[in-house]
Amino acid sequence: MLLKALYQNTVLNFLDLCYNQIDAEGGKVLTDFLYKNTTLVSLNLWSNHLGLEGGKAIADALCKNSTLTSLNLQANNLGPKGGKALADALCENSTLKDLNLNDNSIGSEGGKAIADALCKNSTLTSLDLYLNNLGSKGGKAIANALCKNSTLTSLNLNDNSIGSEGGKALAYALCKNSTLTILYLNSNKLGSEEGKLLADALCMNSTLTSLDLYYNKLGCEGGKALADALCKNSTLTSLNLIYNKIRSEGGKALANALCKNSTLTYLNLESNKLRSEGAKALADTLCKNSTLTFLNLNGNSIGSEGGKALADALCKNSTLKDLNIKY
Repeated sequence: MLLKALYQNTVLNFLDLCYNQIDAEGGKVLTDFLYKNTTLVSLNLWSNHLGLEGGKAIADALCKNSTLTSLNLQANNLGPKGGKALADALCENSTLKDLNLNDNSIGSEGGKAIADALCKNSTLTSLDLYLNNLGSKGGKAIANALCKNSTLTSLNLNDNSIGSEGGKALAYALCKNSTLTILYLNSNKLGSEEGKLLADALCMNSTLTSLDLYYNKLGCEGGKALADALCKNSTLTSLNLIYNKIRSEGGKALANALCKNSTLTYLNLESNKLRSEGAKALADTLCKNSTLTFLNLNGNSIGSEGGKALADALCKNSTLKDLNIKY
């Protein structure tokens, strides 16, 4: 019934079919519709059990469709071959701008295929590869592609275990890339060395505005390196460092950096063992900084001294709008 209606409809722009158990056969049926449709610009197929065959069918459709600009294929078990099929489609398609492949287990092989496509595609601006088991090889391939691609502005690589090699490659890519503005690197097994390299990259990069490094064990040294970068970088506005064990020394370094930085508006330091010393340093900074609007210090055991210092700072600060200091 729905498909028949879609064929007859000539005005629909957005279609959300998430959680409908469409499966592979349904995906193939949708393909024929996408071949002929000239009005749909956004299609959401999140969690529909498409599998490899359904993914390949959608990929075939992308080779012929010239109106779709946003496609969500999150959680469809596409696998490496499905990733390759979509990569091939990206080499031919010239209208898609937003592609979500979150949670599809495309692996390093699928990642490398997508990376190759990014070297050829010139229209995609947003790519979500969260939770795809890319590993270091897939991470390095994507990083290398960023050195050549000039259209992608948002990239999500959260939870892909890209490790040290992938982290180093991405740091290098950030020194070369001049279009990416948002980069998510949550839970990727990056350590202090990768933190330092990313910090060095921030000193050279002038386009990135948001960097998310949640849960990467950057440590105190990584935290201090990022602090140094903030003294030189003038474009980053958002930095997420939740669960990175930067401790009080890293916290102090970041506090000092915020006295010089005038662009960062969002800083998340939740669960970093800052203790009272780190909190007091940040409190001093709040008396001087006039750009930060969001600060999360949850889970840092700042104690009564740290709490009092922050309270006193709030009497002087006139720009902070959101402060979190739970537990």
